[in-house]
Amino acid sequence: MAAYLISGAVFGLSAGLAPGPLLTLVLTETLQHGSRAGIRVAFAPLVTDLPIVILSLFVIARLAGSPLVMGWISLLGAGFVAYLGYETFVSRKAAQAGQGECIRSLRKGVIANLLNPHPYLFWMTVGSPMVIRALHEGMLGAGSFLAGFYVFLVGSKAGLSLLAGRTRHLLKGRVYRVCMMTLGILLWLFAVALARDALRFMAS
Repeated sequence: MAAYLISGAVFGLSAGLAPGPLLTLVLTETLQHGSRAGIRVAFAPLVTDLPIVILSLFVIARLAGSPLVMGWISLLGAGFVAYLGYETFVSRKAAQAGQGECIRSLRKGVIANLLNPHPYLFWMTVGSPMVIRALHEGMLGAGSFLAGFYVFLVGSKAGLSLLAGRTRHLLKGRVYRVCMMTLGILLWLFAVALARDALRFMAS
């Protein structure tokens, strides 16, 4: 059980801290609307990953011989992340964190994670085999892996949001604009990477 817990924690922490569209969106929403909004985005995997795991196990694994599905997912993800990049790039000033903005932040995170092929790839190639292997030894092992993974995945992103939120008051005027433009450019780079993945999937 301890081995599965440690494995889940390592995978979760590495996924939580790895640069990517969702982490950039966590920081973007934190700077725009405060830590509450960023933490909402950090919780997006808890909303999206159940259908992702199910699709990985019962659909995507069966369609592994045809990468067209992953190609379309990557292409849709590229379009959505590019839109987020534009929205971030043109942001002029930090907004106050209201309930409506927090709800919209969670919605953005859910859509970004659903259209990001990396969770699908992880659960198809790493996560699902680990869970199945753990289930052969009992439910406790599988539960330990999942608990370690999601506690560290969500916790690391939420922690970064809190850290960014504490320094948010320092980011005003020109400094804030530079930060938001930089984050917008990063999102565009991720969109390009997703589009490249889509072309690679469709060409194979």
